[in-house]
Amino acid sequence: MENDKEIIGSQKQQIANLFEESLRAAFPDITDVQPLVAICNDPKHGDYQCNNAMSLWNKIKGKGTQFKGPQPVGKAIIENLPASEMIENCSIAGPGFVNIVLARQWIAKSLQKMLIDGIETWAPKLPVKRTVVDFSSPNIAKEMHVGHLRSTIIGDTLARMLEFSNVDVLRRNHVGDWGTQFGMLIEFLYEKFPNWEAGSAPAIGDLEVFYKASKQRFDNDAEFKERAQKAVVSLQGGDEKYRMAWAQICEISRKEFQKVYERLGVHLEEKGESFYNPYIPKALEMLNEKGLIEESEGARVIFIEGKKIPLIVVKRDGGFNYASTDLTALWYRLNEEKADWMIYVTDVGQREHFEMVFSAAKRAGWLPPNENDYPKASHVGFGLVLGEDGKRFRTRSTEVVKLVDLLDDAKKRCKAALEERGKTKDWTAEELEQTAEAVGYGAVKYADLKNNRLTNYTFNFDQMLSDKGNTAVYLLYAHARICSIIRKSGKDIEELKKSAAIDLAHPDERMLGLHLLQFAEIVEDACTNLSPHLVCEYLYNISEDFTKFYTNCQVVGSAEETSRLLLCEATAVVMRKCFHLLGITPVYKI
Repeated sequence: MENDKEIIGSQKQQIANLFEESLRAAFPDITDVQPLVAICNDPKHGDYQCNNAMSLWNKIKGKGTQFKGPQPVGKAIIENLPASEMIENCSIAGPGFVNIVLARQWIAKSLQKMLIDGIETWAPKLPVKRTVVDFSSPNIAKEMHVGHLRSTIIGDTLARMLEFSNVDVLRRNHVGDWGTQFGMLIEFLYEKFPNWEAGSAPAIGDLEVFYKASKQRFDNDAEFKERAQKAVVSLQGGDEKYRMAWAQICEISRKEFQKVYERLGVHLEEKGESFYNPYIPKALEMLNEKGLIEESEGARVIFIEGKKIPLIVVKRDGGFNYASTDLTALWYRLNEEKADWMIYVTDVGQREHFEMVFSAAKRAGWLPPNENDYPKASHVGFGLVLGEDGKRFRTRSTEVVKLVDLLDDAKKRCKAALEERGKTKDWTAEELEQTAEAVGYGAVKYADLKNNRLTNYTFNFDQMLSDKGNTAVYLLYAHARICSIIRKSGKDIEELKKSAAIDLAHPDERMLGLHLLQFAEIVEDACTNLSPHLVCEYLYNISEDFTKFYTNCQVVGSAEETSRLLLCEATAVVMRKCFHLLGITPVYKI
């Protein structure tokens, strides 16, 4: 980004800065007061409110103060506010709440500045520099299923929001590429294709089928099982022949995953379990030196306060496990990659495991004892994807649904809907294909992201692909409609940005403008709370605000046409950025 375009941070932050000055001037003796600024619950009273009076009064009453209650405290806050073109007026309500009305001209000016300088100037300012987002993380040799869909979509959106906020994000795919299943797969490979090394690639074909056949063999043949267990030891001991077979299986699997990531438009850098393996002994030695590791029933464990079962870091047979890898990865991310926030996106079932890993890291002094201090580690849990029957989403043959099939199906249904609406006449085959893909994949992503991630949600194509209500289809069409209003005006929007001005005289124009300005603080909240659904909620509310504005304010052909076209453009820009953060491709015509 160009350096001359200053990032202003959120509107809420700018208001808080003014009130911080006021609090310092009005109450110079009280040093630790943070301005409490929030959006007004009832827009009739104002746009924002400052809620410091009550707590300040509790601090100063009985200490010989000249104030007689929270209301006079609120008045003093208003009287000491520095002059600002931002604020039109302030008033006192209830026990000293300061209601704030923003100046209409300032809202208009801010929108115009964003149109000229770009929405990047509205990026939130976060207290972190480098973040690791650990997401997707499927197991090698297994098909990606709908559970991985949630981790991939949520993780990608968190990474996008943090990247937009100018944080350096390391997108990590912690694939399962080092487990006991590899002994089984390698033995089976040598059995089926004894000379596979001579050929260019083994004829494994469908890795999923190959995995199932080897698993069946492993479960039913004791002699094969023993060979497989020995193969793991050889692989982990660095035997060249076994390492080659392992690399071959990983490569085939990786290509399959890549097809899914390409469809979803998701970029990840793989650092699987095997990557951290060489660092495990050193990490465990450091934990041992701190006196954290104890012997228990032949295994080596770390006891965690408040947990009945300890964290096993070395199994009875001397092997390492998830906990040893995860502790080592955490150490690596803190010390080698110098990250100040580690974010792990997995299903809620793994919450306890991560709580224990983070507790062990705190005991070791790797992480600070206070949750809110940096560097910090956060587990981003998510619920299940359910079928119409309320049970875990599966196909009719009780198989877990494959991700590829799901995306194909969404695209196919969208294409059929577009054909039904007669788009084959006006559109090229390529336009049809691209729109079906943008809307189909967007619908699947949005249906997932709009829920609070901790809840389970029911996968229902008809609901997802409906053009009514809070769906991607409705929102993408709303965006396309705004673009078509601008196109139909015949005006050059780039010229208007430079020459015309926005005026928000009508209450519905002002309301839309105010909500557009809240974009940065919504993204900031979504980052801080690791909650992508806040962006979805905001996007839906903006499109509802736009509908209300468009219903009550004629755009093309009105006296206010140029101002209103710029307001349309500002709405489209904000919507597009929200789509981008959610990993959804916008459509410009419908």
